Amino acid sequence: MKKIASIVGARPNFIKLAPIHNLINHSYTTQFEHIIIHTGQHYDFKLSEVFFKEFLLPQPNYNLNVRGSTPCIQIGEMIKKLERFFQSNKIDLVLVYGDTNSTFAGALAASKSHINVAHVESGLRSFDRKMPEELNRILTDHISNFLYPPTKTAIKNLKAENIQGEISYTGDISVEVIRDAELKIRNSLILYNLGLEPKTYYLCTLHRAENTNFECLKAIIEIFKRIPELRIVFPIHPRTAKILHKNNLFKQLQKCSNVILIDPVGYLDFITLIKNAIKIITDSGGAQKEAYLLNTPCITIRNNTEWVETIHQGWNILTGINIIETTNAIKNWIPQKLITQSHIFGNGRTSHIIIKHIKEHFERY
Repeated sequence: MKKIASIVGARPNFIKLAPIHNLINHSYTTQFEHIIIHTGQHYDFKLSEVFFKEFLLPQPNYNLNVRGSTPCIQIGEMIKKLERFFQSNKIDLVLVYGDTNSTFAGALAASKSHINVAHVESGLRSFDRKMPEELNRILTDHISNFLYPPTKTAIKNLKAENIQGEISYTGDISVEVIRDAELKIRNSLILYNLGLEPKTYYLCTLHRAENTNFECLKAIIEIFKRIPELRIVFPIHPRTAKILHKNNLFKQLQKCSNVILIDPVGYLDFITLIKNAIKIITDSGGAQKEAYLLNTPCITIRNNTEWVETIHQGWNILTGINIIETTNAIKNWIPQKLITQSHIFGNGRTSHIIIKHIKEHFERY
């Protein structure tokens, strides 16, 4: 029996892990042993454990308990602990997901331990190397043996960089995740608890390092002040809240009577909020894609995106944190094009394609 280890540590990793684990656990139990290693990158319940419960995932087999600190120290601690694990456990393949610190640390530790690495959601590029996620993507792709790009654009990016690993188009695993979530969100009480009706509010998320500084946060508050007639639901990421308090901006945000400030929510509640929003205003890569799949127009407060397909389809617009452009987009922008979801992100069988490829690899060698 071959041993496959999945390295996860943050919300986007857990989401992508679920279909892979559930498929192995359901259909490949006699062929693969699947080991889940949690780095500890996200240790807040609503950013970590809640996702395991919602996706019916077992508790991780190992938790490295690597907490905060600077990115370099965090990645270094992960690599050190993962190397010790690989030295004492025979692993045949390591799966990494997305573009987090856990993704890169898992890929590098496995590669240095002479274990094949498979990267789920490879090939995405924003072409902005100031983004920590961009560096994680590039480095992970260049040391991976198997690359599973979610889009045709991602394949082009990998080929343009002369990636040496084996590239296999899989489509995007989020299609499966969203399809499953839509069956479950009927049990969500988030709208009821907030006293909201569908399509009566806008949803805002903000967490990226380049946007969580004094000037950007001050601009966001100004945008909210300019649309007092529009209701905004704003789940506050812990890092965003910390910086708001540090810069004495939290009280200014609380004075915006049209803004409903809430704690981070679980995935199913978050999908409910996206699906029922008029529009979403976000700097999250994952939320852009989720909004597209849920037919909710998206305003991306960044100057670039790795999900260029959503822009080309006219369902996503880039404004940066520009007060005038963002305010105008919230109030007036209407998508002009019809979307064809399955054509862009695959046929909803990404986990099956990935596991089939892994199985065939083991059969060849």
